[in-house]
Amino acid sequence: MKGDKIPDQNHIARYCKPTQVSDGQIQATAFMLRTGEESLSVNWLEFLNCSCRESEIVEIQNIYSTKLSVGARAKIAVLNIGEVRKKVLKESPDRRNLEVLHNPENDDSSHSGIYNLKQDDELIAELLLETVREVYSART
Repeated sequence: MKGDKIPDQNHIARYCKPTQVSDGQIQATAFMLRTGEESLSVNWLEFLNCSCRESEIVEIQNIYSTKLSVGARAKIAVLNIGEVRKKVLKESPDRRNLEVLHNPENDDSSHSGIYNLKQDDELIAELLLETVREVYSART
């Protein structure tokens, strides 16, 4: 339901545009808010209710292909919510407490957001990048 906190043991996927990928490596810019955004857009993988990670990724690729123009070099970064929250709380100078909330959209019921980020927050973006567990192609 909209606004529900996603459990720490769950996982999220972040779409990383080709401009945020260099030599196949995701850059920290993929985890920075754009002007006017109040949260970092992600997808809640367990919400998809798939049997395995591969099925979740295929479902996410399908969602992206309907919403976005997915570039050939675009990537999907998979992160564990608990690891993200713990690392940022522990290693950010202001002991930032991030929240990951379910924020479904009409065409994307697994859509969620990472909240309590600030504009131009490079350190937090670097910390998020350090917690990336898996990387997949965003294209099917």
